[in-house]
Order: sequence, then structure tokens, then C-alpha cells
Amino acid sequence: MTRASVPVFLDLFLYFGNSRIMEIRTATLLFQALAQEKRLKAFRLLIEAGKPGKVAGDIDRSLGVPASTLSSHLAILERAGLIQSWRVQRSIYYAVVEEGIRDAIDFLTQDCCRGQPELCGFKAPRKKRTAKAKAAKLKTA
Repeated sequence: MTRASVPVFLDLFLYFGNSRIMEIRTATLLFQALAQEKRLKAFRLLIEAGKPGKVAGDIDRSLGVPASTLSSHLAILERAGLIQSWRVQRSIYYAVVEEGIRDAIDFLTQDCCRGQPELCGFKAPRKKRTAKAKAAKLKTA
């Protein structure tokens, strides 16, 4: 079957079906990152800290985790898009990425009440921003 002979509705189904799979794959990575006790505790600690974040040394003392183990846990959370890190002189700071949290909530509630989450008391999911808009927002932060 050539590309020209594929029905339009099938082509649209494959396109949207693939984007839905990518959403699920991204969500799976996010929830896998949170599915470990120490990572979840670290994430909650960073949520509590807010935008200023916390120094890695403060996090490991709070959790009683060796620095090398904590580093691995925080790297997993960062790859999942839930936290970000930055260096100030010799210290590494970590903070929650608010958009990562919102994306997780949007993913969980997008199909609520037959696609109308606002009927269940949730805000309607935000429209996805382009990569260029996300990069611009990160530069201003």
C-alpha cells in the first residue's frame, strides 16, 4: 500500500495515536522517577523549598542519604523534568520545575469527566507550548 492510497482518517489516527503514545511514555518516565521512596522524599522536600531550591548537601542531610546515592536519585528526577539544578561556585542547587508538576497533573486529569476535567473540579489542561516558547521561558527564569 503506497502512501497515496492510505485513507486520510487512518493517517490522522496514526499521527494522533503516536503523539498520545509519546505522552504516555513521558508520563511513565515521570512516574517511574517518583516511584522510589528516597526520590519521592527528595522531590517533596524540594516542593517545600519552593523556587530558591536547596543545596545538595542540605538535601542529603535531611534525608540521611550518602551524597553519591542522592546524586543518582536527583539525576533521575531531573531527566524526568521534575527538578532542575544549577551551580553557584562550589555548590549545586536543586529546585522543582513547576511546569513538570503541572504537566503531571494535566496528564492525570485530561480525561476526567469525559474530557472535561473542569466538571470534576480540576482546571482544564493547558495547551502545550512549543519548544521555542519553553526555551524562551527558561532563559528569563
